[in-house]
Amino acid sequence: MPIKGKCLITNDVETTSILNHKLRDKTGEYVLNQGMPRLLDLYDKYEVKATFFFTGHIAKLYPQIVKMAYERGHEVGSHGLTHEVSQAFDVLSPEEQLSHLVQSKHILEDIIGDEIVSFRAPAARVDKKFPMILSEAGFKVDSSVSSQRLDMMFSFGALKKLNWLTAPRKAYFTKVDNIFRKGDSQILEVPISAMVFPYIGTFMRIAPFLNRMTKQVLYWETLCNGRQFVFLTHPNEFIDEERETNEIERRANNYISYLLGDVIRHKMKVKNLGEKALPIYQRELAFFQEKKFEFLTCKDFYNRKTQ
Repeated sequence: MPIKGKCLITNDVETTSILNHKLRDKTGEYVLNQGMPRLLDLYDKYEVKATFFFTGHIAKLYPQIVKMAYERGHEVGSHGLTHEVSQAFDVLSPEEQLSHLVQSKHILEDIIGDEIVSFRAPAARVDKKFPMILSEAGFKVDSSVSSQRLDMMFSFGALKKLNWLTAPRKAYFTKVDNIFRKGDSQILEVPISAMVFPYIGTFMRIAPFLNRMTKQVLYWETLCNGRQFVFLTHPNEFIDEERETNEIERRANNYISYLLGDVIRHKMKVKNLGEKALPIYQRELAFFQEKKFEFLTCKDFYNRKTQ
């Protein structure tokens, strides 16, 4: 049976505690000792070569997390310098964006001794002119756009994410001054898969049935036009940590953003965390293996496009 498509399994690695709804360094220990080993063993089982996007913060705290992914044959990419909401790429100045990109790139390259070419913005928050900054920092691939995804009101940076509605669905080289449009820049955008609903680990855990329906629609589309699958998950979805408090930290300035992005989003995201998420995710990987999809890293996918 011939290979029917390409699947890029991507993982954002940070110190976010989903259960406690905040960044905390201790969560990095759980990622090191539980999340990463669980994911890496699962990827070995299904012969997956994945891309891991690390924040510079967690890489400096626990460089072994980066090494264990690289040594198992996976791609190491950048997830920026920090996952702080106040430091999102769509609110930083161009100079600050460049500084964060260069610093995160150097941190990761110093750990693995290899070039970093792929990037995903924390919370997928970027502005239109971001390709120019990525190119200047030495990146080749971005995966921060999620074409035709409609749940942006439950996340921060929602207004700029409205550009997702008209972004191309298949991987594309961006315009020099617009990451949401096709053009002739050197940056390859590999959109996170979505069809109204996102095809990501969070949605997989909180709405398994709708996730299966979304995957099936995306599969039919792939059979028709060859669009790549890009799945996004996080090692911190597969950890079992302790709850510190029942209070929900307020990260947004206005009440509506706090209600949607903090309160409601948190209550949904804590479903099926830790070991309970593993069999759910295993079914996703088994689907692609059974359908004879080829698992590629972002870097490998870029090399195929430019050969």
